[in-house]
Amino acid sequence: MKFDDLGEAANEQLPIGIFDSGVGGLTVVRAVRRALPHEDIVYLGDTARVPYGSKSPSTVVRFSCEDTQFLLHHHVKAVIVGCSTVSAWALPILEQRFEVPVFGVILPGVRAALEQTRNGRIGIIGTQGTVRSLAYDRSILSHRPDAHVFSHACPLLVPLVEQGWIHHPVTQMVLKEYLEPLLRHRIDTLILACTHFPLLREAIRQVVGEEVILVDCADTCARFTHQRLEELHLLNSNRRRSGHLQAFVTDEPERFTKLAKRFLGSRIEPALQVVLPQM
Repeated sequence: MKFDDLGEAANEQLPIGIFDSGVGGLTVVRAVRRALPHEDIVYLGDTARVPYGSKSPSTVVRFSCEDTQFLLHHHVKAVIVGCSTVSAWALPILEQRFEVPVFGVILPGVRAALEQTRNGRIGIIGTQGTVRSLAYDRSILSHRPDAHVFSHACPLLVPLVEQGWIHHPVTQMVLKEYLEPLLRHRIDTLILACTHFPLLREAIRQVVGEEVILVDCADTCARFTHQRLEELHLLNSNRRRSGHLQAFVTDEPERFTKLAKRFLGSRIEPALQVVLPQM
């Protein structure tokens, strides 16, 4: 059954599904709430199997299919992959296997970087899995072959964010170690290719200065989602109330709910713990 044939189930009143391996995808939730304030959201954090960034591509694909299947059981009208690693390794398979629109964070971020760069020298920071995939590099060069792309894996930043050390001196020292090699390549645009990293935007700005353009993949994904839902006639344009967020996790719901306040800037209803269907 194709998406166009879903009838009543495929309508603008249904929620948007968003998933990630943990809490990082909540920056996408925050951006979607700003861009689409009347949309309901069902969020899944696969906290029992976090992180995905260090997993093999085949494992990432399998986990991602199980995450998407869970969201479809909650009758979502579209799925946002709130994770660069999954977008890099699994997005084409998710688009082929499932019958709803699936949006990733890579293409919107790449488009924004290419629109804003002045000298074509673009830096990328992300998890080891995202950088290893070369997905951002390939996408940039496919659109602009004369661009120069410089990627750097930054595995220490995710735990620092989750620890709440956003403005800690240790975080500033780690950022300098990661970013100074990119600055030596004279980048003028930096893609924050991990959904944890928008929380470090101010700290990153202190290292790279005002001249480097920062591309937040959560924000660009939210704007892209708005555009695509509008094109597909799936925007919830008649609702006046604010959208509702329901969060599910596969482990440690109390810790997730606590971290969610930091990522979203507001409290949420307690996350519910679930067991994912195996595929």
